[in-house]
Amino acid sequence: MLADFRKFALRGNVIDLAIGVIIGAAFSKIVNSLVSDVIMPIIGASPGGLDFSNYYFPLTTAIHDHPAYADAKKAGAVLGYGQFLTVAINFLIIAFILFLVVREISKLELTGLKKEEPALTKSEVLLTEIRDLLAKR
Repeated sequence: MLADFRKFALRGNVIDLAIGVIIGAAFSKIVNSLVSDVIMPIIGASPGGLDFSNYYFPLTTAIHDHPAYADAKKAGAVLGYGQFLTVAINFLIIAFILFLVVREISKLELTGLKKEEPALTKSEVLLTEIRDLLAKR
């Protein structure tokens, strides 16, 4: 059983998957920073400087004077719909960016496959005709 596991773990697909997961984890930090530090402030500033992450409904009476979301969570139960909106918008932005990346990669792969074969030389055309005549006999 150990030998089978070793064979499975050392197959190319598993190693490729592991590398993909590691690179994906590193790339997710870059994408999260792009979305949370660059794109979300622009989206938040567009309707008048809104910060969605601090929108919540207090579920206990222990929360007074509308503190920041993190402070309200420490004081009692809150329904953080603003945080959910922020995460949902982040997801939509990331999904759209990945869609654009995959679409461009697909275009590159298709253009790479559309390489036209060079035209046949006269001798190749003649040899093809001879081959076809011999095949008919």
